[in-house]
Amino acid sequence: MNKVFSRRSVVTTALAAMASPALALDGVRHNISGFRDIAWRDHFESLGVGVIVADTASRALHFWNADETIYRIYPTSVPLSEDLTRLGYTEVIRKVEGPTWTPTPSMRERDPSLPRMIPAGPGNPLGTHALYLSWQFYRIHGTHDTRKIGRRSSDGCIGLYNEMIAELFGMAKVGTQVRLI
Repeated sequence: MNKVFSRRSVVTTALAAMASPALALDGVRHNISGFRDIAWRDHFESLGVGVIVADTASRALHFWNADETIYRIYPTSVPLSEDLTRLGYTEVIRKVEGPTWTPTPSMRERDPSLPRMIPAGPGNPLGTHALYLSWQFYRIHGTHDTRKIGRRSSDGCIGLYNEMIAELFGMAKVGTQVRLI
């Protein structure tokens, strides 16, 4: 039997799905997008100028602005291994549009053929925008290689699609509190 779906039925179904409560899978609450539900209050005492929780397990970055009127979830890439993953509290100390990339000393030790620096542009591993954190060499940044998102693929940073880091870059302020879990 062939069903014909009207535009109204599709829109109504989509709206109902968005309004439905979080799903409980294996005892962990997940939202409709499939990412774990994260509450900023579980990680910070106040919103300050905004907060970011980067969840390395579900490979998602959660952002809340200062007055909690904006909440976004972005899919991310995460570090390749537990050894490269840094967890804990930090903050955004600088924002750079069109960042240059310089390999860390440990990257150059592992691969001496790496260039000393890559300028902004399509070959730059930091993509179009970067949020520099108080941890040396650690960034939340874009990527031109969209295959990396949703995977363990970086040398320590949290990567987003370029369109998404551009949006986050516009909302996040220097001083935004960050926690990697």
